Amino acid sequence: MERLSLNDSPAGGQQQQQRNRQFPQQNDLGPSAPGQPGQQQQTSGPPQLPPQMFTTAAQLLDLTDKKLVLVLRDGRKLIGVLRSWDQFANLVLQETIERIYAGNLYADVPRGIFLVRGENVLLLGEVDLDREDDVPSSVTKASFEEVFELKKKEDSQRKSGDKKRHTHLSALGFEPEHSGEILF
Repeated sequence: MERLSLNDSPAGGQQQQQRNRQFPQQNDLGPSAPGQPGQQQQTSGPPQLPPQMFTTAAQLLDLTDKKLVLVLRDGRKLIGVLRSWDQFANLVLQETIERIYAGNLYADVPRGIFLVRGENVLLLGEVDLDREDDVPSSVTKASFEEVFELKKKEDSQRKSGDKKRHTHLSALGFEPEHSGEILF
């Protein structure tokens, strides 16, 4: 996929401009109308975005039927094949697994067909199928129970550290994150 700005033309744009200079009686729509020699058809108007510059959910078109990895806002990591999506970037994943990391261990939990609301997607990327089975030496696959217990310990340690930090910040006059009341 090319990286173009709004002012750049697609790859064939320069060739088209040269052709228009060489043959001014013709433009993108073909030769001028019969009976009107030398009269050019008007092609003015607002500049059009190149087809490579889709916005928002339309970029998912190229990723349909490919294996993706998603990181959700709550921290979960999902790996699955993108089967469908809509204008809100809601995704339907097939053969989905949830990968849980804790320390230097990980475990895969099969989830099957998974529907993800688009606003919950933090990161999305295509899985390189050639390197998919190459697991880094820094992590080891383990049983779900073992990884889940280690993750619970890590989460409780993180929460106690956050609580100490929040207490210290509130003593200095700062309000800790996510502690304010919602006012309507």
